[in-house]
Amino acid sequence: MSTLIVLGGLPATGKSTVAAAVARRTGAVYLRVDRIEQAVVAWTSLDHPVGPVGYAIAHELAREQLVLGLNVIVECVNPAAATRDPWLDTAAGAGASIVEVELRCSDRLEHERRVATRATDVPGLIKPTWSQIRGRDYEPWSRPRLEIDTATTSVAEAMQLVLDQLASETNPRDQPRSSDSAASP
Repeated sequence: MSTLIVLGGLPATGKSTVAAAVARRTGAVYLRVDRIEQAVVAWTSLDHPVGPVGYAIAHELAREQLVLGLNVIVECVNPAAATRDPWLDTAAGAGASIVEVELRCSDRLEHERRVATRATDVPGLIKPTWSQIRGRDYEPWSRPRLEIDTATTSVAEAMQLVLDQLASETNPRDQPRSSDSAASP
């Protein structure tokens, strides 16, 4: 059975870095909603924000790959139930399991430093400022997920936590759903 791994969290929490590390390690298909949205802007008359179009494209691409039996990693902010809940339907519709991960950076100064010093690796994409990130609507999660604090967890450790969660979804009797320091309801 294929698995959909959804990594969400505010900008500059390490989503792309962790997602890329997991993709390299597992060979899973890796979809980035911001890269999809930037391609839409570059190839159409639309401009940012493009609304739900990036997520809609990501859902269709993910579903197609999951049906083929491939694991898929989707990386997106995933700020609200309205963006989070459809991933459950995408996985279920493809007969796949799902691993939901929320990355956060509990150290405000470190998070702000990351925002100020990171470069874009998506040509044409303008990254949000610290003020824009702080002012963004981001709803608390209402269901269990793997939560990783990237202020205290290295990329290698975060990748391993995701891999452990993936293994527990694949073999639910072998491992518990949560990790001692990283999972929360």
